[in-house]
Amino acid sequence: MVYPSASHITGRKLAELLGSWSADQRRSSQSLFQYVKQLVLDGRLPPGTRLPAERDLAETLGVSRTLVARTLERLRESGFAESRRGAGSWVTLPGGKCSPTPHGGWYPSASGNEIIDLAQATPTAPPEVAEAIDRARLRLVEEITGHGYHPQGHPVLRERIAERYRRRGLPTRPEQILVTNGAQHAFALVLRMLVAPGERVLVEHPTYPNSLEAIRGANASPVAVPMVPGGWDLELLEATLRQAAPRLAYLIPDFQNPTGALMGEADRSGLVAMLRRSHTTAVIDETLVEVDLTGSAPPPPVASFAERNVITVGSASKAFWGGLRLGWLRAPEDVVQRMVVGRAQLDLGCPVLEQLMLAELLADSEEILRRRREEWAARRDCLAAALGEQLPDWSFRVPDGGLSLWCDTGAPMGSRLVMAAAEHGVRLAPGSRFAVNGSQESRVRLPYALPEEHLVEAVRRLAKAVSARGEVAAAPAPEPQVT
Repeated sequence: MVYPSASHITGRKLAELLGSWSADQRRSSQSLFQYVKQLVLDGRLPPGTRLPAERDLAETLGVSRTLVARTLERLRESGFAESRRGAGSWVTLPGGKCSPTPHGGWYPSASGNEIIDLAQATPTAPPEVAEAIDRARLRLVEEITGHGYHPQGHPVLRERIAERYRRRGLPTRPEQILVTNGAQHAFALVLRMLVAPGERVLVEHPTYPNSLEAIRGANASPVAVPMVPGGWDLELLEATLRQAAPRLAYLIPDFQNPTGALMGEADRSGLVAMLRRSHTTAVIDETLVEVDLTGSAPPPPVASFAERNVITVGSASKAFWGGLRLGWLRAPEDVVQRMVVGRAQLDLGCPVLEQLMLAELLADSEEILRRRREEWAARRDCLAAALGEQLPDWSFRVPDGGLSLWCDTGAPMGSRLVMAAAEHGVRLAPGSRFAVNGSQESRVRLPYALPEEHLVEAVRRLAKAVSARGEVAAAPAPEPQVT
């Protein structure tokens, strides 16, 4: 049985969760086992969580390594942990074997081989998610006496999302926020309200595949504007706005998926001027805005240059956890109210508990994101170094943010490479998945959401797959889910 991994917990963090045990004068492996077992049963150590190394935990707790080893043995015997040589130990539940999942690194394939999933660019949840659950449960007590419906979103969550925009220099009221079931849901609502069948939607090329599917699902036509090595060609973009007269534009200016490009302040101002001249509304996808690895002040939100021409969508999936399934939409208040009315035909709002959890995470987000950015930056550099060593013919630009490298393999082998990689235990999304009308066959997106040791192993396997690609018959590759 495979459980979602909540990430690797450090010895220091586990010591904090153990609380009173650390102060107990009669500490033993039996008592430590009981404390850890209770953390698992309480949900504060979710199944799949990687446990600290024996030496690390022993030093942090100030006990012998033998005591820690006996505790792990008790956990394994009772079904609350599993270990593998070279991979460490992780939390399980009795009655089911647990391996770290794709985002923790591995999952069993149909053939029993361990597969590394590089099709997903989504990180695991931080340990604070479990703590947010505990705090949200207390708030839920106040909610259950009411009807539980918040079509626009829970007021506390909308206020905290609005506050994040205000801190970025964009005055925002809670009335301008609509909480949705993810950024993709927000975009689908905009398409439903603003775009009629047969109308055009301008998109970058390449772009996020699921947004292309949403456009086509609305019976609209995507109009591609190619990305250039520096990011965006504004002259070409304006010419396309003028000639194609799209009803809507969908753009990702913050660490564009998949290229990782970041639009500067001057270009944002120029983009908004074009939108005004062409009377085009833009959906600005800020899903990756929090994954800024530069440490410097980011450019202002695009909406700060034009309130009426921009609808902004955001998500908790990259910064916190995709399992929350929460996003939001920021727009003028009258637009939001129209969305709320139109939404009633599809659903009546998002789950209250998850909204309370996200509100708790946003309250403590700066420290969470600081640590996660450091981790993502280290993983990005690790992946880049591994590619330079194992696949020196591949080229890519190291991005200032986002969660993936957009690699040029130097040959149109994308679909064959996906198949060859699968034979070597690596799951990939071909570059063609990000293309508006095919092509991008020489490209592949490599996320760095996994732990460093798994990234290194994935690249080693990819190098073997590249060497063997001539033995793989050219054929359409299966299309994995992409995030």
